[in-house]
Amino acid sequence: MAEEDYTRKELFETIENLCRSKVEEFRMIGYEHVTEEEIWSCVSQKYEKNGFPPLHQLVNDILSLKITHFMNYLTISAFRGSHLD
Repeated sequence: MAEEDYTRKELFETIENLCRSKVEEFRMIGYEHVTEEEIWSCVSQKYEKNGFPPLHQLVNDILSLKITHFMNYLTISAFRGSHLD
């Protein structure tokens, strides 16, 4: 399926599934309290300036997210008081 063939609903279902996969990966290595919303919030923060990237970049950004980057994001968000407001 080409990227332009995705409806908005299908795109967000795909994003949800990718985030779920990343949550499962993090849980396998001992991070039990990670949520899909936190994963998406972490990844999508860099899209605020330039908008949504191409689908292949979005998939790569989610699946290549490292736990160190994610934990840094959570720590900074906690200090700012903006964690998933």
